[in-house]
Amino acid sequence: MTAMGEQRAMPMPTDAQREADRLLTICNACRYCEGLCAVFPAMEMRRSFAAGDVNYLANLCHACGACFHDCQFAPPHEFQVNVPRTLARVRVDSYRAYVWPAACAGLFARNGLAVSLAAAAGVALFVGGFAAWHDPTVLFGTHGGPGAFYRLMPHGAMALLFGAVFLYALVAIAMGVRAFWRDIDEPGAPPADARSLWQAIRDAGSLRYLDGGGVGCMNEDERPTDRRRLYHHLTFYGFLLCFAATTVATLYHYLLGRVAPYPWYDLPVVLGTIGGVGLLVGPAGLLAARERAEPAVRDAGSRGMDTAFLAMLLLTSLTGLALLLLRATPAMGLLLAVHLGVVFGLFLTMPYGKFVHGIYRFLALVRYARERRGGHDGTADAA
Repeated sequence: MTAMGEQRAMPMPTDAQREADRLLTICNACRYCEGLCAVFPAMEMRRSFAAGDVNYLANLCHACGACFHDCQFAPPHEFQVNVPRTLARVRVDSYRAYVWPAACAGLFARNGLAVSLAAAAGVALFVGGFAAWHDPTVLFGTHGGPGAFYRLMPHGAMALLFGAVFLYALVAIAMGVRAFWRDIDEPGAPPADARSLWQAIRDAGSLRYLDGGGVGCMNEDERPTDRRRLYHHLTFYGFLLCFAATTVATLYHYLLGRVAPYPWYDLPVVLGTIGGVGLLVGPAGLLAARERAEPAVRDAGSRGMDTAFLAMLLLTSLTGLALLLLRATPAMGLLLAVHLGVVFGLFLTMPYGKFVHGIYRFLALVRYARERRGGHDGTADAA
């Protein structure tokens, strides 16, 4: 196996990257933590670290905290090795570095929750005002049966508004992903193969590296638990189920001519309800876990970004479930306007907050799987 990162193309551009370079050099000499997660075996494939390598390793880290508690050079040792907090700072810098358009990075990093809520409030007022302007009785009326939601706002206007912001979010995320992959990928390396992609899907889907080497994640102290892993699963799969519910409803509308809202037993409602419960429990648990996290490994710089994303997921679920329960009452109009506003705010801010960390982490897992296979003479990683 040939060593990677033999030479640096340029100096580390940020303080966090320079500190990570120092710590990884120490860790590469020690190698005590190599069995804890993917970061340390990937680190050992390199003798030195370019900026792209540091960003790759930082996004490969799942912040389980195990290496901090296992490290003999952690504070108060004079070497001051604190890998989880340092890599967390590098991750935040990487989110900002790959933002598209770049002018949005500082705004959303400083005021993530405020911007999200302002966008949500603006669209909620627009939808409510749109309905009140056309027919004031619609907003506070009781509506039932197919097409009830579109008495508040025509389907065409709703699809145009949310289709535009969703398309913008996809383009912005794709541009960031392109920049990230070009930065972390080794020049001249072959494209990711199917086996590496499948390994990365398995590792991401099971959160394989959020287990502290098998004993669990260390959050408040050195006692491991699986709570953060569970909350991440509820959030991730809850989001996927809600997305699936929206996709099925779209197919119903355009292919079968079936118009929302649907009965409680129909597939979009069942998927959305289960996913919505996951998006209530998961983000709430992650917010609580963040507040309880050990200060020594917590990065204060990512607080606003984390809080904004989790709060918007929580509000999306809360308003969606409230709309489901009260859609046959006079509260439906206001609840629909608020829910649509929150969803719009979530879409608008997805490329500029914590949402991208899941994508970057998956790409880091793809590269790691490819490296591992290459390092084992092309055979798949048995683990």
